[in-house]
Amino acid sequence: MPNCTVEPVDLGRVGRRVIEAAFDGGDIVSDGGVLLLRQVDQRIGLTKSIARVFDDQRRRASVAHSMRDLLAQRIYGLCCGWEDVC
Repeated sequence: MPNCTVEPVDLGRVGRRVIEAAFDGGDIVSDGGVLLLRQVDQRIGLTKSIARVFDDQRRRASVAHSMRDLLAQRIYGLCCGWEDVC
């Protein structure tokens, strides 16, 4: 018999919601891997480091999303196979 993971893997919280990966066949979603990408990114600081390289010349009063957030959206989308991030 294979050595299966029975315990859920805690991926942190988003607001009041607890995010976890479980392998018991319950409610599933195919895009759950992006949460793991985010957790790895937070640990190694990839998008934060990349964002520091860009010279953000946008007018601060009009900016709703940081450069790091925009880069994370693009990189995570590409990793998930969403070329156009739609």
